[in-house]
Amino acid sequence: MDLRCNLIVLLVVGTLVLQAQTTPQPYQLPGLGLKQHPFLYAGEWDTRHPEAQSMFLVKGGKVVWKYSIPIRTANGNIQEFDDITMLSNGNIVFACMSGAGIITPEKNLVWEFHCPEGTETHSCQPIGKDSVLMALNGNPGKVLIFNTATNKLLKEIVIPASTANRHVQFRHVRITPQRTIMVPQMQEGKVVEYTLEGKEIWSVEAKSAWSAIRLHNGNTLISGDGKSYTREVNPRGETVWEFTQADAPFKLYNNQTANRLANGNTVICNWVAGNKKLEEWSSSVQVFEVTPGKKIVWALSSWDKPDLGPATCIQLLDEPGNPDDGSLQR
Repeated sequence: MDLRCNLIVLLVVGTLVLQAQTTPQPYQLPGLGLKQHPFLYAGEWDTRHPEAQSMFLVKGGKVVWKYSIPIRTANGNIQEFDDITMLSNGNIVFACMSGAGIITPEKNLVWEFHCPEGTETHSCQPIGKDSVLMALNGNPGKVLIFNTATNKLLKEIVIPASTANRHVQFRHVRITPQRTIMVPQMQEGKVVEYTLEGKEIWSVEAKSAWSAIRLHNGNTLISGDGKSYTREVNPRGETVWEFTQADAPFKLYNNQTANRLANGNTVICNWVAGNKKLEEWSSSVQVFEVTPGKKIVWALSSWDKPDLGPATCIQLLDEPGNPDDGSLQR
């Protein structure tokens, strides 16, 4: 009888060990969660909250400031935060599809732009404290540079687009340190660099390009939205680094924006709101930080207390550099 009991125990233990070896284990998020970095965060089209869309300021692992806008304007146009930058004075420059603005820490709008009917914007980048660059999707598409202190239009540059569908024309347009313009042209599957006079001087194929930034090393960092890639290319257009689903231990959804940190790591926003299965959102990773060797050192999944919602853009506030002059690689 003792021998039979021992055999049964061994069989049960062996089965449990085998199950433990073959059953996929939940992904253990590396890093310190909300305490890893202080950051400004926003995500577009959080359909769980049809009344408002929000951006969040997180410090010490807690939300210390929040700013919300209605998901639709009075005339029915969609609003969603697509681009955010905190300036050195604490003001925040943002684009929200139906327009753009600058909000103070006290939540006062000190500058505001409303998109003309039939246009939309997903980019608003500060150029110093008193100017911004915007991309206006429309027919034709344009890049605009405003003096926000005087509300004077300083520059208007027409950007050629082969599609009349304004929504899929441009995303996350950036001015470079060389005073050229990087334009991710989503529908056309490429990133194009223009002069301030609108002359094309460089391009690279990049399917579903959502963001493109010129790095300090002269390369270009591209996010491929629904194609779920983040890629660094050199001036010849050759890929020198890439992160894809094959490198990730969790599901990649839409890679919308990517920041290159001073230490060489890359922070990627993994936007999930294109997935209509809302029950899957809470298990997704919103933002993660990966080394050049593709080791993930931080992965954030904050869907409850606080619920940060889908991730489109993030600004780490412990990075060296001046956010006013574009020296941050984001």
